[in-house]
Amino acid sequence: MGHREQLLEGAKKCLLEKGFARTTARDIVAASNTNLGSIGYHFGTKDALMNAALIQATEEWGQEIGRTLAENVDPDATPIERFETTWTRVIDLFEEHRALWVAQFEVFTHLQHSPEMRPYFSAAQETARRGLATLLQLIDPASDEKSVRSVGSFALAMLTGVIAQWLVDPNKAPNGRDLADAIRAVAGVESALPS
Repeated sequence: MGHREQLLEGAKKCLLEKGFARTTARDIVAASNTNLGSIGYHFGTKDALMNAALIQATEEWGQEIGRTLAENVDPDATPIERFETTWTRVIDLFEEHRALWVAQFEVFTHLQHSPEMRPYFSAAQETARRGLATLLQLIDPASDEKSVRSVGSFALAMLTGVIAQWLVDPNKAPNGRDLADAIRAVAGVESALPS
């Protein structure tokens, strides 16, 4: 593994253990067994490295979700049944990735004071919209771009909102069934599930 990869791994470790704002360049160097000059050479700045580490950690979460959602797919399930099963599985993985979600929310507040970071995270959100729309099996990937973006925006809003509620109180945050019932209520479809 070269210095670039070592730096990314060290930055991810620091991100999850110390958080975005509390991680120093020296912390990353210690965690990656590299040197300060490597950060500038490979990433330009510590913040650029931390941004890359956060994006990579989020992509790794997406790959894990993809594997989890591919298991035991019921081909006869209705769209709302798939929705409930999908969200149940996604929410089940929150605890395993708690540090990642805490770091994500920390970055949201950090963006208010670092506008130079916005374009980077705006681009990441755009990628997340498409990925979530198809990963969560909410829309056919071959659908038109406007539909994929709309559904992806909905999925990103739901994911962010559910995570926020879960971080505050996991016992009171919605589960997959709650979310499916909410979709039924909004769509005017009576719930097939007993109360």
